[in-house]
Amino acid sequence: MLENAIFAKTGMVTYSGPHYTNFGQKIFDEYTAEYFKKCLFETVPFNITASERWTDDEWFLDQDKRSPVKNSGFEVLQPGAGEGTIVGGNLCSLNLLQGTQYMPKANDVILFIEDDEESYAEVFDRDLQSLLQSLTDTSVKGVVIGRFQRKSGMELATLKKIIKPKAALDNIPIIAGADFGHTDPKITFPIGGRASLACDENAAKLPSSNTRSLPNLC
Repeated sequence: MLENAIFAKTGMVTYSGPHYTNFGQKIFDEYTAEYFKKCLFETVPFNITASERWTDDEWFLDQDKRSPVKNSGFEVLQPGAGEGTIVGGNLCSLNLLQGTQYMPKANDVILFIEDDEESYAEVFDRDLQSLLQSLTDTSVKGVVIGRFQRKSGMELATLKKIIKPKAALDNIPIIAGADFGHTDPKITFPIGGRASLACDENAAKLPSSNTRSLPNLC
């Protein structure tokens, strides 16, 4: 979680996105590259839209045996609207910063969180609760959850049950199924940048900002 540690110590905006090998994929390279360029090379805010297809496979072993599926889009767990500083990334790694000087602090945050195939429902629940308890001086204004890998077994109904009893997440917008984490394709987003999140029961709008001027996402 170097991105969050650097932001915590210096205030510099850092980036969470694809590994450099992701640009060698035969499919999905256009979506991944598009948001990489929007985040790093452009100076205007941009909206994030869901990819048309996604896949969860070991593409680096055989690029000719892939099974992309149609993307149903963002899943709205709680409606609402919020704006704040982006903090997050891999949830279990981010939790390792708790109790250290490297845990980011901001008055209002939009959490971007994801985890790998070992993050079963019980693990994700405990890790999320631990993170929320560490953010005692922070107001969470929204949560964006990256797409889970199939082996995690995470279902939308289960995710809603995990979110519902957490008081720190009451009355804020929360969406799942965003294109980042351990599936492909994936966006790039700025740790320490600004984001606004707005969604109702039927649709979600997820803008992001450029990382130099840090404008609001709307």
